[in-house]
Amino acid sequence: MKLVIIFGPHAVGKMTVGQVLAKQTGLKLFHNHMTIDLVDHFFDYGSKQGKRLVNLFRQEIFEEVSKSDLYGLIFTFMWAFDHQGDWDYIKNLCDLFESRGSELYFVELEADFDVRIERNKTPNRLANKPTKRDIDQSEKIFRYLEKNYRLNSCEGEIKRKNYLRINNTNLDSETVAKMIKDRFSL
Repeated sequence: MKLVIIFGPHAVGKMTVGQVLAKQTGLKLFHNHMTIDLVDHFFDYGSKQGKRLVNLFRQEIFEEVSKSDLYGLIFTFMWAFDHQGDWDYIKNLCDLFESRGSELYFVELEADFDVRIERNKTPNRLANKPTKRDIDQSEKIFRYLEKNYRLNSCEGEIKRKNYLRINNTNLDSETVAKMIKDRFSL
């Protein structure tokens, strides 16, 4: 089993790269909005109930996938590096998969702010993430997250053997996915 965690800031291309990587490798894609958008029909993600349900659904999926015979999983995540809860979340995820013999791969994406603001409005993003369709609200959240959290790591902060950082400001998703596939022999 392989677990590829693609992380980076808002609208950096995590899901889009994950979609292409899934096609190139046969890995299953679990982008973070699959649970957020499901729960949003009932509770706002920021609410106590919303967070609990998102985490519950994700955990159950991770449990089943980690003990399955699937080739692997791609999970996308916006990691706030200055928030201990996110570090704990990733550690627990890694512990679960590693306890079952999985190989873990970390892919960090970064891109210029102006490029990400434009990507926030792309048809693929809006088609796959219903909670992003209110562009004004989405951009408001984007700017809030950008101002209040550190969403890319500092040099040397990720101490994993299978780690790759890609600035995809000027790269398309096909190129980035191929870089990941080739680097980790997926």
